[in-house]
Amino acid sequence: MRRRLAAMALAPLVGFSVAPAAVAEEGTMLEPIVVTSPRLARDVMDTPAAVGVVDEEQLQQGRQQLQLDETLNRVPGVFFQNRYNFAQNLRLSIRGFGARAPFGIRGIRLVVDGIPETLPDGQSQVDMIDLESAQSVEVIRGPSSALYGNAAGGVVDIRTMDGPERSYAELRGTVGSDDFRRYGVRGGGQQGPWNAHISAWDMRYEGYRDQSRTEKSMINAKVRYDIDAGRSLTTVMTALDQPVGQDPAALTRQQVRENRRQATAGAEQVDAGQEVKQQRVGMIYRDAAAFPGELSVRAFYTNRDFRQQLPFAGNSLVEFDRDFFGAGADYTDDTSLLGLPLRYTVGTEAAWQRDDRQRTNISADARTQDELQKATNLALFSQGDLALTPRLTATLGVRYDHVRLEIDDRFGDQTGSGRRNFDEASGTLGMAYRLTDDHRVYGNVGTAYETPTFTEIKDADGGAGFSRDIDPQRAVNYEVGLKGFLGDRAQYDIAVFRVETRDEIIVSGSQDGVNEFDNAGRTRRDGLEAGIEYFLTPQLTLSGAYTLSRYRFRRFRDADERFDGNRMPGLPDHALFGELAWRDPSGVYAILDGLVIGRVYADNANDERVSGYGIMNARVGTTQRAGVMEVETFVAVNNLTNREYFSNIRVNANAGQYYEPAPERNFFAGVRARF
Repeated sequence: MRRRLAAMALAPLVGFSVAPAAVAEEGTMLEPIVVTSPRLARDVMDTPAAVGVVDEEQLQQGRQQLQLDETLNRVPGVFFQNRYNFAQNLRLSIRGFGARAPFGIRGIRLVVDGIPETLPDGQSQVDMIDLESAQSVEVIRGPSSALYGNAAGGVVDIRTMDGPERSYAELRGTVGSDDFRRYGVRGGGQQGPWNAHISAWDMRYEGYRDQSRTEKSMINAKVRYDIDAGRSLTTVMTALDQPVGQDPAALTRQQVRENRRQATAGAEQVDAGQEVKQQRVGMIYRDAAAFPGELSVRAFYTNRDFRQQLPFAGNSLVEFDRDFFGAGADYTDDTSLLGLPLRYTVGTEAAWQRDDRQRTNISADARTQDELQKATNLALFSQGDLALTPRLTATLGVRYDHVRLEIDDRFGDQTGSGRRNFDEASGTLGMAYRLTDDHRVYGNVGTAYETPTFTEIKDADGGAGFSRDIDPQRAVNYEVGLKGFLGDRAQYDIAVFRVETRDEIIVSGSQDGVNEFDNAGRTRRDGLEAGIEYFLTPQLTLSGAYTLSRYRFRRFRDADERFDGNRMPGLPDHALFGELAWRDPSGVYAILDGLVIGRVYADNANDERVSGYGIMNARVGTTQRAGVMEVETFVAVNNLTNREYFSNIRVNANAGQYYEPAPERNFFAGVRARF
């Protein structure tokens, strides 16, 4: 009984959804929960790092699937903004890294099915992630992310569904407030050596605010051919078409008071927003038969055709055609060192980015930028786990990166051409100790870096400038943690960390809606992350995640002002997530969750204070079977208490336009028919 309850308690937090049937027989041995994102596959309990795992049930059950934050809010140390602006994209930060990104993700490594979504210059977008087919998400916080290169904050590793042994087809539909509609199909299965899964859907959403309409379609397919018991070849393909993604822009505090649903006059005048088409194909070959260990080889190609009208007249139309491609290989094996068991991996990665970019002044109908931006990233890495004693394991990882950013200016006098080369070494050293069968303690230290992106290395006005003044930021991350079981029904995970950063790249201001960037002298991030899952009964679980953080400028001078000791803008000191979930074997479920975010500051000077907020969401549903058909129906309420809050704060924006209001109470309902 203790083993069964412990497994059931662990399941919702760390990656497996254990149905009652899976633990019905006494003595049944459950499979260990294995995580792979820290480069070496391990049981999550024996991983000397802060790793959060979200499973398929948490990702899929009764979800609207607007953005990734719907499920990853349950991981401590992770903070999201901007769920409802599909022109600016979701903003994700881990331990404070990534908060400065004006749109998309910066400072976080994003991987989908082993294929990187993060560009060589360090930027990522999440609009290519198919949440309808997501099966699991692993999130690394802290020093272990050093082995992924140009990202100081962490790693988000997403796996999409394989075809199940029993083939299926499924129809899905969801409707909701503000004219939200999503219709899709998915299906797959196993036939001999072939395994396949496909997901396709179309979404239409008018949005809560004026000038926030979105139209988006996506198809995601994964096909695997098992050559034999030890070798396989997997092909993944994704296509995105977003012909409409309007941008209502940020408001001033006074504009919010007048009408929180309004767009700015400039945004409506120029029909601000973006249009995106993107296609990606990747291949992964795995071989555990030809060598003593396992070899993995991967290659990919992505094309992105992008057009964005910024929310103001003038020099505001941005277009680019991007080619992003690369390859990588790693080899994992077990051996011995000085008579001690050693498990290791060695690998190499290479990626290239080529952006053919233009910018236009729409007021004068004149081209202001025409350039070719090229980035290259070449890397070598290695990591090993050495079992010093049956209870103590040491982990050492190192990585070397060569990053080149090059701009070929083809406009005017061509003074914007330039090249920057960065050679960076990263490393992590950790120790994990098994206190008892139920408790582990670990500690690690790691270094990380972030190069400036093309956006940050350019002059703020989008002209021909090329900045040689912005340097990479470098960080040293210290972490200790404790994880394990409390009694028979609870599982916990606690981490305490400190990150010392020099030359932090920050938003120093904005000009005509375009951010300016600079290096802060030094910053420090101190924090505590805690997660717990408590199995009150076999049907009722209580889970929670809390982050206490203190992110400060230690030394930072901007023009004539000093911000030493100020809080880093856009980041709360406190974040709390809680969920009470009841799942009955009959298929009925009811889930209530809440999110509390502390106050933030919108500017480096800490003059613009933004109040914190707390919201609650609820969803109920049922899954019933009739012959070969399974039908799930669900209804949900977001922002149950009708709280007015902001889904995004645009840090250091000019003219006080910091605020993007979030929807008040809203609803959605869906049905899923599986055959």
